[in-house]
Amino acid sequence: MADFSRPGSLYGAIDLGARKQTLEAQARREAAGPQAASSASIIDVTEETFTTDVIDRSMTVPVVLDLWSPRAPGSAQLSPVLEKVVGDLGGRVVLAKINVDGSPQIAQALRVQAVPTVLAIFQGQAVTGFQQVLPEQEVSRWLDELLAAVEQFYQANPGARPPEAGEQEAPAGPPADPDLVAAEQAIDNGDLDAAAEAYERLLARAPGNEDAKMGLAGVNLMRRTAEADPAEVQRRAQDPADLDAQLLAADLEMLSGSVDEAFNRVIAVVKRTSGDDRDRARRHLLGLFDTLPAEDPSLAKARRALASALF
Repeated sequence: MADFSRPGSLYGAIDLGARKQTLEAQARREAAGPQAASSASIIDVTEETFTTDVIDRSMTVPVVLDLWSPRAPGSAQLSPVLEKVVGDLGGRVVLAKINVDGSPQIAQALRVQAVPTVLAIFQGQAVTGFQQVLPEQEVSRWLDELLAAVEQFYQANPGARPPEAGEQEAPAGPPADPDLVAAEQAIDNGDLDAAAEAYERLLARAPGNEDAKMGLAGVNLMRRTAEADPAEVQRRAQDPADLDAQLLAADLEMLSGSVDEAFNRVIAVVKRTSGDDRDRARRHLLGLFDTLPAEDPSLAKARRALASALF
């Protein structure tokens, strides 16, 4: 079972809509080739250099913190994986390695409760992370989603994008739909109800608009979990018969990035229920599907599993 007790301000902050760009991010990472690993994108950070090497640098490039300890066996497993995957990105991500034993103030400020802990810092803020040893494929996927979210940020805030050497200004694209802009501004202001209304207006005009469909599903997901106590949900979810807890646990897993785990949880509910409970679980799962782009690879697998559970 996933650990939902992580601080909400650090985990799950990446917009689920960023997964729309994950496949493109994967392609860019693979195109970087093995020579990219030679870039100077892995640094050791101390309390004295944290502001310059992490906070200041994160204003132009995402910085991944590897909070490790020589006393933690998991660190010895995870750190080489992080170094390899970040090295393959050709400088588009910086890996900042922090020995928590030598920098306890950093660990305290970031509320590190277990080692290894990995956090992504962008624009001076912790945006996402995890606290377990992951295989290389999962670390790569996590970084792809991080880079997709960063690209989404720059698309919404083009003036914040750092200039690149020899880069020519691209021609202006079509203006963004005003309701999309209004929804994004409402989310930035923490007004989820206003964001939902803006997405609903756009869908009334353009029922097939995928951005609005994903946006509304994502806002509904955030509204459902706004008052949730992760620890209490995790405790209640130990009971397979607690339908409310199972669905809320799946919501929290979606927000934490554990998409496949969330889908599998609800599909398991569909398998062991019937009648109204089964239909409720099915409709809830379809709502979670709506938070992702149609080409997301997790969707095809989950749809097949749902069909098998139903028929």
